[in-house]
Amino acid sequence: MKQLLLILACFAVGMANRVYIHPFSLLDTGDVECKVTNSKDKGPLEIIHSLTAIQDGTEPDPRPATEELKNLTIWTTVVAELQNSQILRLYQALSRKQGNTNVLFSPYTAFGTLVTLYLGTAKSTASDYQQFLGLLWNTEKPGCVKVVNGHKVLRALKAIGSLIDGPQDELRTLVWTFVSNDADLSKDFVHGIQEFSDTSFIRAVNFSQPKEAEAQVNTFIQKTSHSKVENLFKDISQSTNLLFASSAHFKGNWRTAFQPEKTTVQDFWINEKSTVKVPLMTHTGDYKHLHDPDKKCTVVKLDLSKRTYMLLVLPSEGTKVQDIENQLQPDTISTWHKHLKEQYLELSLPKFSVTAVTDLRSLLSDLKLDKQLLGSDANFQRLSTKSNFTVDKVINKVLFEMSEEGKEVPNKSQDERVPLRVTVDRPFLFTVVEGNTNAILILGRILNPNL
Repeated sequence: MKQLLLILACFAVGMANRVYIHPFSLLDTGDVECKVTNSKDKGPLEIIHSLTAIQDGTEPDPRPATEELKNLTIWTTVVAELQNSQILRLYQALSRKQGNTNVLFSPYTAFGTLVTLYLGTAKSTASDYQQFLGLLWNTEKPGCVKVVNGHKVLRALKAIGSLIDGPQDELRTLVWTFVSNDADLSKDFVHGIQEFSDTSFIRAVNFSQPKEAEAQVNTFIQKTSHSKVENLFKDISQSTNLLFASSAHFKGNWRTAFQPEKTTVQDFWINEKSTVKVPLMTHTGDYKHLHDPDKKCTVVKLDLSKRTYMLLVLPSEGTKVQDIENQLQPDTISTWHKHLKEQYLELSLPKFSVTAVTDLRSLLSDLKLDKQLLGSDANFQRLSTKSNFTVDKVINKVLFEMSEEGKEVPNKSQDERVPLRVTVDRPFLFTVVEGNTNAILILGRILNPNL
């Protein structure tokens, strides 16, 4: 542990001096390999010829045992750092795309999805994924780049999810993969799905009748998600080769419950001129708190469990939530957390639950990256032996639920201190973070809690 702290301290100093150190450089040399830049792809694929048909039951795929990561603490720390920095631009693209609506996004799930798809890429597409995801970096050795093993990244992500220590399964990840019934599938890719997800379903589908196939796929997802995920796929074509969908369901409790008797219906300002009525929960107690004059916002930390927490970001009067989103940098959230100070607050915030569906291909298109990563120029020769194999749709769904309830009942004894009042009655940002690794699990904004 002392060695890890020393390594991370050196990493922090490097960042402070604006000298970038790739997070994977903290790993042992045995965890990465030198790839010759002009080398050919790996040998023949190991494939699964016979895939379970979509009609043959709704039982999840079996979960094979996976090898534990050596240096697990370092792996989870550096993968979290990489995920946070690489996926932030996807959130900002989504924020711009959705304009004046609520936004919900899971960097954790999006990163895991793209690393899983990377396992099926070949040639220049593999290099494009490595660069986009930060899985490689240049070395001083001519003709050689360092490349990290994608399976180890996925196992580290799964380990991050398992660190959540709430009273229930607070973050649950499901993955559905639907493959044309005239295609096989790479064992490498299947293994990656199982390493990352909590539950997975891989099914063969006859896409020659697209309307019937679309109904089959959506019904299957609805049944296997207990009706929490519905109608994900639309406009399926008969030339479809592969559909990929994931669902991240975060259901958490506050560590300290709010006081139901203090919940009141109040105005929430969705813009300078319009309000909606929302129930505002209130709790008075000690919170970690920060006012950031540079970004013009107030930040409050709300514990969800021993390690997992939410940061609530309330823009100052006259500042739009989009202004803060545009200023977010990879280290913004961790910097806020580092400078929080304990303060006695009377905190009021709206009840809210949010659901969102993100089309990753459309999002990458907005960044001008869709053709080489998922579109017409993408090479997925390592996914299947079927010629011209394509990944046709990639959908992420996130469900976020919170209530007044908590593990600990608030102390109702009188406190003579005068609290600072923080009332979240206008649009705000929020993020859910796994505290051991600082991995951003959920990131979103609420413009209208009633939507």
